Amino acid sequence: MKLQLAIDLEDVDGAIELIKKTKDSVDVFEYGTPLVINFGLEGLKKIRATFPDITLLADVKIMDVASYEVSQAFKYGADITTILAAAEDQSIKDAVEEAHKDGKELLVDMIGIQDVAKRAREIDAMGADYIATHTGYDLQALGQTPFETFRTIKENVKNTKTAVAGGIKIDTAEQIIAEKPDLLIVGGGIATVDDPTQAAREIKAMIEKGA
Repeated sequence: MKLQLAIDLEDVDGAIELIKKTKDSVDVFEYGTPLVINFGLEGLKKIRATFPDITLLADVKIMDVASYEVSQAFKYGADITTILAAAEDQSIKDAVEEAHKDGKELLVDMIGIQDVAKRAREIDAMGADYIATHTGYDLQALGQTPFETFRTIKENVKNTKTAVAGGIKIDTAEQIIAEKPDLLIVGGGIATVDDPTQAAREIKAMIEKGA
């Protein structure tokens, strides 16, 4: 199980400082969608130049023109990029092909999908590296959590690694770690606390204990 830190609410320099504080405990650093929107892939390029050896995910949430968007994310320094499960099947297949051609990985984000079991089985057949349950901020505000959806995904995939995101913090991490995702994605539970270094260290320790 790997720990991914979703960096959403910083500028690029703030993201760099957060990576410095947490890089000893975090396996994957996510250049979040707000960073993509606000600073473009040039910000990702700056982070890659600063940290040539970390694993970077660009959360570009591709919906169309998949091969091009995937190739651009990798050109600017990503190791993993994301596409929405709501995209056309052909777009997902093209994204998988482009990612694997470059020796990179693709994560399919299930945010907004209603028939989770059916779409999980379809995605599983397309060869993506990860399939992620994702309770977005707007639903988190209503008290929703990713636990039930994650279980549904895990029951319906055979080949694809699983990832989970959505409001995970130190006091809830143990519950989802017990479900054994391959990738645990934490955002504000590390990024917005008083001591991100300690929070990342504690969650990483929980992962290692639960492995």
